[in-house]
Amino acid sequence: MNKLRSEADFPVELSVVIPLLDEAESLPELTRWLARVLEAHGLSYEVLLIDDGSTDDSWAVIEQLAAADSRLRGIRFNRNYGKSAALQVGFQATRGRVVCTMDADLQDSPEELPELYRLIAEEQYDLVSGWKQKRFDPLSKTIPTKLFNAATRWISGIPLHDFNCGLKAYDQRVIKSIEVYGEMHRYIPVIAKWAGFRRIGEKVVQHQERKYGHTKFGLERFVYGFLDLASIAFVSRFRRRPMHFFGTLGSLSFLIGMLITFWLVGEKVYLSLHNLRARGVTEQPLFFLALVAVIVGVLLFVTGFLAELVQLNGPRRNDYLVRDSIR
Repeated sequence: MNKLRSEADFPVELSVVIPLLDEAESLPELTRWLARVLEAHGLSYEVLLIDDGSTDDSWAVIEQLAAADSRLRGIRFNRNYGKSAALQVGFQATRGRVVCTMDADLQDSPEELPELYRLIAEEQYDLVSGWKQKRFDPLSKTIPTKLFNAATRWISGIPLHDFNCGLKAYDQRVIKSIEVYGEMHRYIPVIAKWAGFRRIGEKVVQHQERKYGHTKFGLERFVYGFLDLASIAFVSRFRRRPMHFFGTLGSLSFLIGMLITFWLVGEKVYLSLHNLRARGVTEQPLFFLALVAVIVGVLLFVTGFLAELVQLNGPRRNDYLVRDSIR
């Protein structure tokens, strides 16, 4: 539940959440760059470095940086849980009016943060996503990325060009209202839209060439990405009414099976009345197709009932998102 809060309720203007894995080399340069840019624009800020189970010296570097600058905070996972888990934990720990995310590999430029902050704070966007219009990635990565973004635009109806860009800015209400899990960090704009936050914008941002280390993601992320998109599309639309999905499919399957059965029986009766040779109903391949359709229809219908019972007894069955309230 979200309540209307004044600017005075937030200790800082901007929170920067940075998930990382084995980025010890880039962290000192990144934090210096952040401080230089944000101080030049007069923003009060905090930086949350989320160590997602690094095996290098990342945590030792974070401890040193946090000891030298009180605006830096660190959170360390016991093992690697993934970017979504790191973002979720970081979101819950933020205290800023506006929350920005970026990657720790220096491919995202801190120079973009002041404008992203302005778009949320002044233009009243709920979410602004970066668009790396010019990328320094090989074709093996850029072509699947374009296909992935096109599919997500078509399914979600959100006209963004780069859903997976690490540079994003959020109103505090958004990140406190949604839950990011699994590999759903790619679809935060989709999750936000289906949670009722529809002022979603886009900003062209710089893409830097990687300076240290290597990418932590392989081509398998595109396969998992499409599976996650199908999952989130289903859960977001039918979580509170699963019977609408399973019941509709079950009814259609059952109806098709029964129509085929009536057709076969009617054909048998007609041919028999006219003394024409007729095959037995159960001797025809269509009969088995009809039988399968009826069984599948019944199973889908029962699945819908069971899903409704689970939803009815779930702890979040009445967990509705209230955008604002005044008391």
